[in-house]
Amino acid sequence: MTDKLCDKLLSGKAQHRDISSIALKTIISEISSTDVAKSVLDTLSPKLIKGITGPINTEVKCECLDILCDVLHKFGNLMSLQHELLLGSLLSQLGSNQATARKKCVSCIAALASSLSDDLLAKATFQVVRLLQNKGLKAEMIRTNIQMIGALSRAVGYRFGPHLADTVPLLIDYCTNASETDEELREYSLQALESFLLRCPRDISSYCDTILHLTLEYLNYDPNFTDSMEEDTDEGTQEEEEDDESADEYTDDEDASWKVDVFNTFIELLRQTGNVSKGQVEINKMSPRWLLKQEVPKIVRSLNRQLREKSIKTKVGVFSVLKELVIVLPDSLTDHIGSLITGIERALNDKSSTSNLKIEALVFIRLVLASHSASDFHPYIKVLLNPVLSAVGERYYKVTAEALRVCGELVRVIRPSFEACPLDFKPYVRPIYNAILSRLANQDQDQEVKESAISCMGLVISTFGDDLKNELHTCLPILVDRMGNEITRLTAVKAFAVIASSPLHINLSCVLEQVVAELTAFLRKANRPLRQATLGTLNSLVVACGDQIGSSAYEVIIVELSTLISDSDLHMTALALELCCTMMSDGKSGQNVGLTALQRFFAALVHSANTSFDALLDSLLSTAKPSPQTGGLAKQALYSVAQCVAVLCLAAGDQKCGSTVEMLMSILKDGGVANTAKQHLSLLCLGEIGRRKDLSTHADIEKIVIESFQSPFEEIKSAASYALGNIAVGNLSKYLPFILDQIENQQKKQYLLLHSLKEVIVRQSSDKSVKAELQDANIEKILNLLFNHCESEEEGVRNVVAECLGKIALIEPRKIVHTLKERTRSPTAFTRATVVIAVKYSIVERPEKIDEIIYPEISSFLMLIKDDDRHVRRAAVLALSTAAHNKPNLIKGLLTELLPLLYDQTVIKKDLIRTVDLGPFKHTVDDGLELRKAAFECVDTLLDSCLDQMNPSSFITPYLASGLHDHYDVKMPCHLILSKLASKCPSAVLAVLDSLVEPLEKTINHKPKMDAVKQEVDRNEDMIRSALRAIASLNRISGSDCNLKFKNLMQYIFRTPTLAEKYNSIRLE
Repeated sequence: MTDKLCDKLLSGKAQHRDISSIALKTIISEISSTDVAKSVLDTLSPKLIKGITGPINTEVKCECLDILCDVLHKFGNLMSLQHELLLGSLLSQLGSNQATARKKCVSCIAALASSLSDDLLAKATFQVVRLLQNKGLKAEMIRTNIQMIGALSRAVGYRFGPHLADTVPLLIDYCTNASETDEELREYSLQALESFLLRCPRDISSYCDTILHLTLEYLNYDPNFTDSMEEDTDEGTQEEEEDDESADEYTDDEDASWKVDVFNTFIELLRQTGNVSKGQVEINKMSPRWLLKQEVPKIVRSLNRQLREKSIKTKVGVFSVLKELVIVLPDSLTDHIGSLITGIERALNDKSSTSNLKIEALVFIRLVLASHSASDFHPYIKVLLNPVLSAVGERYYKVTAEALRVCGELVRVIRPSFEACPLDFKPYVRPIYNAILSRLANQDQDQEVKESAISCMGLVISTFGDDLKNELHTCLPILVDRMGNEITRLTAVKAFAVIASSPLHINLSCVLEQVVAELTAFLRKANRPLRQATLGTLNSLVVACGDQIGSSAYEVIIVELSTLISDSDLHMTALALELCCTMMSDGKSGQNVGLTALQRFFAALVHSANTSFDALLDSLLSTAKPSPQTGGLAKQALYSVAQCVAVLCLAAGDQKCGSTVEMLMSILKDGGVANTAKQHLSLLCLGEIGRRKDLSTHADIEKIVIESFQSPFEEIKSAASYALGNIAVGNLSKYLPFILDQIENQQKKQYLLLHSLKEVIVRQSSDKSVKAELQDANIEKILNLLFNHCESEEEGVRNVVAECLGKIALIEPRKIVHTLKERTRSPTAFTRATVVIAVKYSIVERPEKIDEIIYPEISSFLMLIKDDDRHVRRAAVLALSTAAHNKPNLIKGLLTELLPLLYDQTVIKKDLIRTVDLGPFKHTVDDGLELRKAAFECVDTLLDSCLDQMNPSSFITPYLASGLHDHYDVKMPCHLILSKLASKCPSAVLAVLDSLVEPLEKTINHKPKMDAVKQEVDRNEDMIRSALRAIASLNRISGSDCNLKFKNLMQYIFRTPTLAEKYNSIRLE
């Protein structure tokens, strides 16, 4: 059938040709079987080549090219044996006299290119370049071949990189030397250069400055209108004259598309400026943000001129630019607000303004109000308020909703403080209130408007409530009514939280009982965000109006709260306990953290009526059972219980605390294997109490605790070590010398004793109030002891020593950093690794005085990433990762040198792979695996904090591509990195997408061994799902569907039921 259709296409009548062409295209689109496709292609390809190259009329040739283009898009990879013949045939047609044929030929070669070998791609590029180098080539042929270059690079992506050296100079030359009338040639050249920037970001980098210079030169060129755009040197005169410009002055509003392009380009430049400057605390003269700030006056003047134009698109573009400017430089418009007010007013009031323009103007107003000082706007409130309130009454819901959000910001600006306010806010209260009330009371409107009206009314009442006392009886019941509506209840709950938190102490008596009843009912709802908001609002209401809430209401609340306290949802538990504490302690609030809230709960509970200290203590200690299976708690939960016991004891007073300590010590003295769980919890409790209170009055407590070091159970020994260290915190002068002496004299207990010392140092380094106490102790003795253990053969000992050194560096940074630096030159690898890990532990999230001391020295530690020993290199990678996460500014200046060294750690090193002979079989050990895994995890962290210092293109190939082929432990972080890059740097990923498909396809098809245990099967399943997540991220990149290999991969996933099911579930996550 295909053969007959081809014959009719090539030699049949005109009406038969059309039908045959449609039929052949339909056949190609419907074929799904590879075998059928190969059979059809065997018949079809020779006929199409004949139709393209033979002496046939142009119409038939174009039909053949159309069909061939469809064939190559779908089955190009199945035609590898014919690629050379097809390429030769198509290249010969680039010289056709018919423009239509040439255009279709370009599309065909681009479709073929994605499946061509590198040699054939080079051949095609060489032939096109050779033609372009011929200065006698006709103008239309030059344009076609330049289009061909651009199409090739778009089709093959990064594979075109090796050919840029031949093509870029040619294109720049044609672009700069094109005649004034040859716009198409310049446009095609620029489009090709753009495709190089998108598809070959790494290889094009050396030409970026030249291309930038070229594009900036052409930005000044306007084929329709030439304007010198000179700045008036007298700024003051210019601003005065702006309002007096002649109404009949020439404008090019008729063709505003180029202005929109300029706005979009400038917006992208602003976004990149923001991205590059992200994380920079100070703006110095080398900073892009500083340079941008210098240009703000000029930018605002130019935009003000554009706001006077008639074109709506131009005005929308202006507000889009201003909006982005405020996001990047939040306080940049302080001196220019007055000059922008007129344009804002016109945009909102002008009858010709569209909804789109009003929305953009309102969004800009909201952002600028939120990011600037309230006093900056006080002179303009009267001018701004009327158009904004008019917008609240607009029919289009998006305009209304945005205007209501602007009202919320205006409320804060009008009365920024509840003390003496420089602005008389009272004249504005009623107009704002009435405008919002009209929207709040109207049920028949969009949800977005309802929610915005509720939020705004909450702000109005909390800010102007003292001036709206008579109106509260009208508006508060409406808000209560909105709590009863499922769609608006969450917003209404949050609004009441705002009102209850107001310093004005708003009188809620008219609705309080109803509000509390509604909120209590919400605690039973399955909607988690609603429960969270409800707990916060109840907490605010109890603080503000606790004495007005009845005891029966409190009882119902307590019953509902009991169902929310669970270790399966610690955040909800923290909120519930916080509310409990507020109810018991008359509204005194603490930190909103689960464990802290729990501790406060017990401390408050012991002082409340109808509770017994002994009963509470017994309840907590009863959790000590052998295992979770027998009703006991998990290990981490026991630490939490111990902290609650300590808080309970301290709250109960010295007598109860002392008797509890004696009871816990007696449990340790009794010993016995059957008593293990109780001993474990007792040790933890002693540690927690000892950390908070001096226990030296309890004779030989340290000796009783250290006896537990002999236990056969690891968890007992670990708890004893923890307890001894924390008891020492309560009385350093007595117990620290004891620990140091034991470390020196008890070789077998050194590891546990070092952990005790670590507890002391960690607690001291985080508690600034007691640092001097540790300094008074023999700190030299501690350092000597720690450095003596740097060379220990046991990695566990070295890690504890490193953490001790790192935390003690927070206490004595100037001395310790210098001492650590000296040891980076130690001949012993273990010592070098230990001091680098020590630096890792000293780089904490909170600001510390060590930061300024370690900043000039950190390179000495991180440059050990090129050490000969793999342990040292891994230590340096881990330190770099911690610095990138906690204090990226410490390492940003070093990344140019560090990144290539870090990337090198991701490569499989054959000299680190060894074979161990186990008799019946041999086992391969990869000593570099942990280092590679750490290196990729470090890159993942750097992408979050230092992306502006990285060139993703140089990392993706070959390093990330190699990692995707690596071991399971390496693939997992690589999949995360790939997902992150797909979101943050899509063009860099798209450029090398071909090289990423194969390893991902292998991973999702990987099958565990037949005799694999369940753990191996689960790991394999996790790996497949991880790869599918990365693939889903790639699929979200615009243009990924144009890549043939990736397109085939997606089709394969959807054809395979098990993979399709997993992929679809991942997309819904």
